[in-house]
Amino acid sequence: MPAERSDKIVMKRFMFSVFIVAAIIFGSLTNTSYSQVANGSKVAARANSSLKLTLPLKEGSLRFAVMGDTGSGTDKQRQVADTMVRYRSVFPFEFVLMMGDNLYGSESASDFETKFSDVYKVLLNDNVKFYATLGNHDLPLQTNYQYFNMNGKEYYRFKKGNVAFYSLNSNYMDKKQLAWLESELAKDTSDWKICFFHHPPYSSAKGHGSDGQLREIVEPIFVKYGVNVVLTGHDHVYERIKPQKGIYYFVSGAGGRLRENDVQTSPLVEKSFDRDMHFMLFEVVGSQMYFQAISRTGETVDSGVLVNQRKQK
Repeated sequence: MPAERSDKIVMKRFMFSVFIVAAIIFGSLTNTSYSQVANGSKVAARANSSLKLTLPLKEGSLRFAVMGDTGSGTDKQRQVADTMVRYRSVFPFEFVLMMGDNLYGSESASDFETKFSDVYKVLLNDNVKFYATLGNHDLPLQTNYQYFNMNGKEYYRFKKGNVAFYSLNSNYMDKKQLAWLESELAKDTSDWKICFFHHPPYSSAKGHGSDGQLREIVEPIFVKYGVNVVLTGHDHVYERIKPQKGIYYFVSGAGGRLRENDVQTSPLVEKSFDRDMHFMLFEVVGSQMYFQAISRTGETVDSGVLVNQRKQK
């Protein structure tokens, strides 16, 4: 056989071998990559399949989350945030209401990161808006923080669909704020009116309990102008209060801190939870508002539906 032809055959065999080896390696890598992606998807699917959603997920409904007293920067706060992200995969809420005490301790630029923006980064990246109110641990400068959407105001109103939300500053419920609140509520024709602020007018927790002085000031206004729901924090527990003068009250103050075994037996309380941190989900469908309170570990601790009291009249 001529040497030239022999060299060509050897070269062809060599190239064929290289091709086969490359195909095997590439195929192996591709299969590994696909397997990893598939396994990751299966793990995520299994994790989300364990979520027990009690909300109806009606088309066109308004969906939002509630959390309070979050700004600890602890691992457990991050775990609550992670559970919120998991639930959003099956219940795509649009925004989050914050019940105050958004930052504990110092409030430097790095604190805003470690106690808020880093913790809720996934939600922020998904364009979930947060609407804050001021707690007793919060400085007024928080009103200018872009992610709190307060626009420099210590109290403000916004509307989503036919639901009006009022963020109030319960640290200083002065005449100016009360006059603004009455003026806004008097002309508000929304089907649902929700007020959220830090200190609870009603609570059975030992840590703080009901703020009777605040209740005397705001409750007559709420009743006069048809406020439906009041959301608060301050006590580091969950409480659903029996309707008071036709108004639904909730305490949701354990998004970043917890006072275990803090709720006392009381005729005020319909349901409470003080064994772990939590957050809440809400869905508004016409004259019904569904709610679900969820623990740090993803367990449902309370759920139900509120009927619009004003529509029943």
